[in-house]
Amino acid sequence: MNKPVLVIMAAGMGSRYGGLKQLDPVGNHGQLIIDYSIYDAKRAGFETVIFIIKPEIEADFKAAIGDRVSQVMDVKYAYQLKEDLPEGYTVPAGRTKPWGTAHAALAARKIVDGPFAVINADDYYGPEAFQEIYQYLSAHPDGDVYEYVMVGYLVKNTVTENGTVARGVCEETEDHYLAQVVERTKIEKGPPPRFTEDDGATWTQLDENTIVSMNMWGFNRSFLDEALARFPAFLDKTLAENPEKGEYFLPTVVSQLIDEGKARVKVLRSADKWYGVTYREDKPTVVAAIAEKTAAGLYPDRLWEV
Repeated sequence: MNKPVLVIMAAGMGSRYGGLKQLDPVGNHGQLIIDYSIYDAKRAGFETVIFIIKPEIEADFKAAIGDRVSQVMDVKYAYQLKEDLPEGYTVPAGRTKPWGTAHAALAARKIVDGPFAVINADDYYGPEAFQEIYQYLSAHPDGDVYEYVMVGYLVKNTVTENGTVARGVCEETEDHYLAQVVERTKIEKGPPPRFTEDDGATWTQLDENTIVSMNMWGFNRSFLDEALARFPAFLDKTLAENPEKGEYFLPTVVSQLIDEGKARVKVLRSADKWYGVTYREDKPTVVAAIAEKTAAGLYPDRLWEV
């Protein structure tokens, strides 16, 4: 069995942030949020990282993070292109963005040949999550069903003061396997946390201890094959209903596989507080949190002294 690799989705356009948030420094010496994720992943056992980026940011991305990390990890690149579609499909007029997180993961389908963890570039997950997901992936190859895993966070630990966030709201079985995950694209802090599906006309409350997905998933290679096979059905529906903005989400594919009995997904919990830069106003909070963790000895002041 191949060792798990880390896939980082870093092709987002940062529309709410107002720029390329994945390249905005938060550490004392220019470190990005991705630096801390990769540092945590490396000490958990990951040796290879695959960055999923847009071709137009490649030079800036390598200068900001890729070249530095390549000194301590095996670094590979994959490119999320909105034109990367099955044969017979074309990008609709007016479409400017790629096709979502499942599409992003598919960008790595030609270089992933075993288990992999996938995370967002602009989210801080904490060291415990990487240790648990690496250990689980190392010990659970596919059997009679696909064996996947996710790290869930308490929704109260994943919201921001500065606007709404997108999270996958999770339901679990008694033995802590995922029963369902529903993507909610507009969750706000409250209190209590709540989400809207109609741009704020109505709101639905969430218990603050509800488990949500932060897009920290662990899959075997089978997931990419399934996501690719299901992509045309998504496109048929989306091109008819929401061609400019429809997105192919990781949780959508996961939910389909669970419903069909083809996969089970173990839910691991993290009590860590999420930090991220959904909005530019979030940055001071992230900078302060990283400084505090560095001062406490969780991270060295300079992560990559080699």
